[in-house]
Amino acid sequence: MAASKKTDSKQTDSKKPAKEKAPAKKKKPIETIVFFGTPDFAIPTLDALAEAGRTPALVVSQPSRPAGRGQEEQAPPVAEWASEHGVDLVQPESVKDEEFIARIARLKPDVAVVVAFGQIFPEALLELPKHGCVNLHASLLPKYRGASPIQSTLIAGEKKTGVTAMRMEEELDTGNIVHQEETKIRSWESAGELTERLSKLGGQVIVETLDMLETGKYKERKQREESASYAGRIEKEDGRVNWALESNEIYNRLRAYTPWPGMTTRFHGKPVKIVWGVPMTWENAPIGVTGTYLGLRQGRIAILCGNNTIFGIEELQRPGKKKVRASDFVNGERLRVGDSFA
Repeated sequence: MAASKKTDSKQTDSKKPAKEKAPAKKKKPIETIVFFGTPDFAIPTLDALAEAGRTPALVVSQPSRPAGRGQEEQAPPVAEWASEHGVDLVQPESVKDEEFIARIARLKPDVAVVVAFGQIFPEALLELPKHGCVNLHASLLPKYRGASPIQSTLIAGEKKTGVTAMRMEEELDTGNIVHQEETKIRSWESAGELTERLSKLGGQVIVETLDMLETGKYKERKQREESASYAGRIEKEDGRVNWALESNEIYNRLRAYTPWPGMTTRFHGKPVKIVWGVPMTWENAPIGVTGTYLGLRQGRIAILCGNNTIFGIEELQRPGKKKVRASDFVNGERLRVGDSFA
């Protein structure tokens, strides 16, 4: 008698259909870029875009203005870059102008890149690019929104900062963060030096941001409003020294206001610029009125500051004259212990 054939239960089970993969995000090529920018800070981003093969189709900059002693009309650095590189340039008085918006619309831009441009965008302009308008801001948003993020970061004594690429909205610096990179702040770094570093980092971040937008490989995040702070516009008078502050605070302001507006004090009723100086330690230092000259120590003019701290001035400059070392200033101005800086 023939043995009965065993059936394999595994063979009789119907195969489960393979799980379908989620469709990949469709790539949206970025070909037509409109760049908005005005000062030197924007130049490294333009250079980075050109090097990456993403030279803008159009550059938009602020109008040329009279500048210098002769008040001759001077083109902004971004406008000069466009002229030197043969890129179409427009310099509208206002980006809200209907003719200007119509010109941008005819271009059908894929994205607008904005770096230190200096005008608020209307909704009609924000909606034109397919990928929107991306703004480069020189802080780790949401901290230090506004006009002076680099100076405000230094005044606060922050140990790190960075740049942020964000979506533009009608409100100031409130859009979603697309990309962000941070960097440590060097203890001796001035606003001028930090600005140069952040401008180069910004160029890299913008190129990476466009790559992310094009491939769809990114995740936007909203800014945390509870962490937001604002950086107001710096005025020339902000550079006047307040000797009632502690020496570390004065040092941070000196870094923040170098090169502009510079830090100034008054001696014998006349202004003098503090080119550079640092906080000092002095055991059993004299106690007195802030702003008092305590003597020449370690080649520095020692000034009494708030909370009995000491600030040492290394270089000074009278208006219209050359910079001088502290010892030369002491001899030339005949400083005496107890003299006051105001």
